Amino acid sequence: MKKVLAMLLSLLLAVSFCVPALAVNEDVEGELVIYTSMYKEIVDMMDQALKAEFPNLKPGNDGSFFFQAGSGSLITKIYGEMGPNRDQALGCDLFMVAEPSFSLELKDYGYLHSFKVEDADNLLRFPYDSEGYWYPMRVCNMVLACNPEKEQDFAARGIKIPKSFHDFAYDPSLKNLISMGDPMTSGTSYAAVVALTDKYGEEYLDKLAANSVMRESGSTAIAKLQSGECAALMILEESILKVLHDGDAAGTPVTNLKVIYPEDGTVLIPSTVMIVAEELSKNVNTDAAEAVARWFLTPAGQEAVLKGYMHSVLKNMSEIPYDSVSTDELITKDIGVNWERAYHDREKIKNLWTEKVTQ
Repeated sequence: MKKVLAMLLSLLLAVSFCVPALAVNEDVEGELVIYTSMYKEIVDMMDQALKAEFPNLKPGNDGSFFFQAGSGSLITKIYGEMGPNRDQALGCDLFMVAEPSFSLELKDYGYLHSFKVEDADNLLRFPYDSEGYWYPMRVCNMVLACNPEKEQDFAARGIKIPKSFHDFAYDPSLKNLISMGDPMTSGTSYAAVVALTDKYGEEYLDKLAANSVMRESGSTAIAKLQSGECAALMILEESILKVLHDGDAAGTPVTNLKVIYPEDGTVLIPSTVMIVAEELSKNVNTDAAEAVARWFLTPAGQEAVLKGYMHSVLKNMSEIPYDSVSTDELITKDIGVNWERAYHDREKIKNLWTEKVTQ
């Protein structure tokens, strides 16, 4: 029943994106560029939604509003554009970077523009900057995943599919059979490491190392899971949901992938939207940037987030991503990420990862 309802929701959202939205922002003009770490397929869909909603706003990146790259690559690009004194203009007007502690850093550097979202306390499920420099826009959910078709084969070899983040690292039978994103380049994987080392201590990294955790892209890890080379992944929920949705949409359901919602809690990552300070932005167009940022926090904007297999930041949004579970339920189980620690201890945490896991 859950999958049927989820498929109906997905169909309704798909229909809503096939019909051009009634543009209510015809007065928003100029040019705009957004740096984002969202997946390319999701960026393409959101690009079309923005073009429908803001027909007189010019996409500033070769016909697209977005420049897309992984969090690590994007942050490196931003550092380079800032220059050695962190005072040079950037090549964008908005940021949508996955790892929220970067918002704290950009605020400290003076690179953000403050703006107000009306009734934000009652609107948003997650914290926002009290001075209006950043707001949560989409919620990524770090989960585990397995191949249910291989579960009996693994059991026959004495290998149990982990049901928790703890077992993923601590069960020695999983050695050479687990994979995750690289926190040196993936912002969401870095956030998960911060949360799990807070919960289990630095020993968590020792256990990952002892289990010879592989660090791979989502597509590579999923392929290994489906082939049986891996028993379990630590991966963003959206990566698995998209594969399941695409299979169902094509009439060929995917039966060798399954999301595991860890028994010891969730790691929710409320990724933010930020506006570049006008004097440091590419197009000096903060009015348009504010309009776009606020639109993403409307039900219409959040429908685009849901269609991207991510969770909504709105309190009154009961809809969930395709074939997922209640966002409110996930929030009650959230381990939480100490974003101040993620920001101020970033070098220390990454050094620990390198020393313990990658050497």
